[in-house]
Amino acid sequence: MLDTSSEALQVLLVADPGLPSRRATAIHQRLERLLQDAYGVTTTLYTATDTIRLTPESELDLSAVEDLRADYPDVNIVLILTEIPRHTQGDPLIAEVHSDSNLAIVSCPTLGAWSTKRRIIKVLMSSVNKLVPWDPEEATRRFLLRWSNWSRNEDTQHQSLHAHTFTGGPRLVLGMTMANDPWRTVPKLSGALAAASATGAFGIFYSSIWQMSTYLSTARLLSIGATAILVMVSWLIVNHKLWDEPRSDSLATVVMYYNLSTVLTLLITVFALYAGLVGLILLGGLIVIDPEFMTAQIRQEATVANYLDLAWLSAAMGVVAGGIGASFDSDLDVKRLTHGQRMRQRVYTDNDPDTDDVSQNS
Repeated sequence: MLDTSSEALQVLLVADPGLPSRRATAIHQRLERLLQDAYGVTTTLYTATDTIRLTPESELDLSAVEDLRADYPDVNIVLILTEIPRHTQGDPLIAEVHSDSNLAIVSCPTLGAWSTKRRIIKVLMSSVNKLVPWDPEEATRRFLLRWSNWSRNEDTQHQSLHAHTFTGGPRLVLGMTMANDPWRTVPKLSGALAAASATGAFGIFYSSIWQMSTYLSTARLLSIGATAILVMVSWLIVNHKLWDEPRSDSLATVVMYYNLSTVLTLLITVFALYAGLVGLILLGGLIVIDPEFMTAQIRQEATVANYLDLAWLSAAMGVVAGGIGASFDSDLDVKRLTHGQRMRQRVYTDNDPDTDDVSQNS
């Protein structure tokens, strides 16, 4: 336990690149101010972006923290904000405190997809409290966690904060999906978008497609669009080998979270691409197709709904026919897309610490 009798408190917050790093930057000033108010001493918060590697057993290599301490010799406490989804004792692990080394590790995805900055601050403050005791009757009472309780491991004297049994899993999957940055993935499918746009544009010039879209029911059009999206998602997973297989029974749950977040990330990405394609074809149809000419072809008064139906069906055709053979713009994009891919980049092996042939994270 850290001695709080000193006149200053210096804390180092180390965040993984990507979403954790952006979150750390966003909360820096507020967290520093709250720490100083909580403990009543001069407080300095340092933030750094670094990737904590994994051992061949897929555990965090905490020995690397000592190298970080060497760069900040006056730091009292080290906080790690990682994108690694951790899972112990049958539940997602939110945070873990190592009192013997004044270290706390917080898993960012376990906090979910929404209100994560507020939750991160609460968990970080609660973690620091396990290292620096304070009176909950004071102003810091608002940082007490009411949605989870800390537990102590009698063997290691470490303290753990687990997510709720029922809500922890879905929240973890949503957090992992958010960390995958699905919206930033859409531009990396520019090749697929170009191929799908070229194919979908044919729908503007063929009256038989106008007639078909007019006579198809809304439910059938929606099912065609959903099928097209599922086909493209399946193709991307198979083509880029994004589906992870557990190498041991103990990793089955974690790998399931990997795969669920991968599927959800790609669904969001492809849906965004599909919606963009619908918008482009709709705009093109409104410009190119005269309403009177469409009315003559479909044998009923042409409305905006008819143009939208045409755009929806043409986009589905484009995704299936044009996008199915396309892929990500580079292998680097694939390696950064999902947790499973990124974890392979950070695991040491016995032969080469930089190789990608690694096991899954636990």
